[in-house]
Amino acid sequence: MTDLQPVRRALLSVSDKTGLVEFATSLAARGIELVSTGGTAKALREAGLKVADVADLTGFPEMMDGRVKTLHPVVHGGLLALRDDEAHVASMEDHGIGPIDLLVVNLYPFEATVAGGADYDTAIENIDIGGPAMIRAAAKNHKFVNVVVDVEDYRALLGELDANDGQTTFAFRQKLALTAYSRTGAYDAAVSAWMANALEEEAPRRRAFAGMLAQTLRYGENPHQSAAFYKDGSDVPGVATATQHQGKELSYNNINDTDAAFRLVAEFDPKDGPAVAIIKHANPCGVARGDNFAAAFGKAFDCDRTSAFGGIVALNGTLDGDTARAISEIFTEVVIAPDATDEAKEVFSAKKNLRLLTTGGLPDPATARLAVRQVSGGWLAQDDDIGRIAASDLKVVTEKAPSDEQIADMLFAWKVAKHVKSNAIIYAKGGATVGIGAGQMSRVDSSTIAALKAKRMAEECGLPETPAIGSVVASDAFFPFPDGLLAAAEAGATAVIQPGGSMRDDQVIEAANEAGLAMVFTGMRHFRH
Repeated sequence: MTDLQPVRRALLSVSDKTGLVEFATSLAARGIELVSTGGTAKALREAGLKVADVADLTGFPEMMDGRVKTLHPVVHGGLLALRDDEAHVASMEDHGIGPIDLLVVNLYPFEATVAGGADYDTAIENIDIGGPAMIRAAAKNHKFVNVVVDVEDYRALLGELDANDGQTTFAFRQKLALTAYSRTGAYDAAVSAWMANALEEEAPRRRAFAGMLAQTLRYGENPHQSAAFYKDGSDVPGVATATQHQGKELSYNNINDTDAAFRLVAEFDPKDGPAVAIIKHANPCGVARGDNFAAAFGKAFDCDRTSAFGGIVALNGTLDGDTARAISEIFTEVVIAPDATDEAKEVFSAKKNLRLLTTGGLPDPATARLAVRQVSGGWLAQDDDIGRIAASDLKVVTEKAPSDEQIADMLFAWKVAKHVKSNAIIYAKGGATVGIGAGQMSRVDSSTIAALKAKRMAEECGLPETPAIGSVVASDAFFPFPDGLLAAAEAGATAVIQPGGSMRDDQVIEAANEAGLAMVFTGMRHFRH
């Protein structure tokens, strides 16, 4: 076998006809015979191109509503035959099978069909059979055959043919085969995931995950780690679907933190008013609501001015000029919002390194996605945490009941707690965080750190006393001992929201009563490891 292989005959069968006519015209201009099926052949003929029908090759018409057209030895023999094997060549001659040197196929739009809310039968009809079979055959025989499954590779193939006098190199065909198998793998993953969902199968025997490369990243969390960003093909508003208006390319950490910030701020319904979250290293360093976004940003920034430096800012509505000016006063890596005014964009244009992303909407915090994490030798998969509570879900367990104002702050703090690494303690007052303790090995340490953060907020903002005084405190999981609760009381908290469920709940409740705290149980925890 020589490394170079000529392309004399191409079979084209595509559902996405973007660039099809131009590409096929370029192939024909290079003397390549065109063979096609159904709608693809019709489109090429209407463009004035000479095209042979697959049905003419096989001797069988398309049948069963197009379900059967390419599943035939003439097609698969032409794709799979080894051109340097005498027995294969003899079989081709005996049965009138011509070699197919190039296969161009993109599959029925199953993913788009399902994303559009199609019913079960419609989804089934959009599962491609002949396409994946041909792709796998051509990819297996990449020793001789080129297989193109993405419109993005049309230009690359034409460039390869021009560079090699109508031939392609083995290395090029290898890359095409890799892309082809990745595509059929992703396609099957989409079908299996949809069917598991349709059958309400929470833990199917086998799970497949797939993504489309969005960008190769400069590095991962650290410079010695390689990294890439893949999209899952969904249209959920977020960093994966956002429009970037300015700034340099997002890094691995930028993407991770921006996603964390936007998913947190999406907890707050825009109908209830502006909300802003500032994230650093995937943890919130400040979250607040306000009468407007500038006010909300100011309150969020005040929570931890030191940590906010170089952070990610997320809004639950349209970024305006006043808020953009306030954000511009500190070094910020990324700002993400559903939209931004022209004035805000103009303000940020002076900050060349700041990335501005707009998403067109907010992700639905009540819609579960599959959360996946790799471990040695396997994967952990779970529904994402979409647990939410309302005031009616709260159980007052202390002698003292919380006021309406405290309940509002409790619910606010509880939403934030869901997005703070465990163990998580959040002090909140007036619709804003005033102290956050995250990721500690003991809950009492998180309580202490959150209280220290509140003291530092008082110093940085020139307050007469720590804002933890008169605050509410949220704990993402139960207090196993009274010590964490008492640390919050000593810091000045007056009300507590926590899941409950500890063996020592009675002791914790007793300690709360002695400290004069109001405390409610949610019956739900929010561990975030």
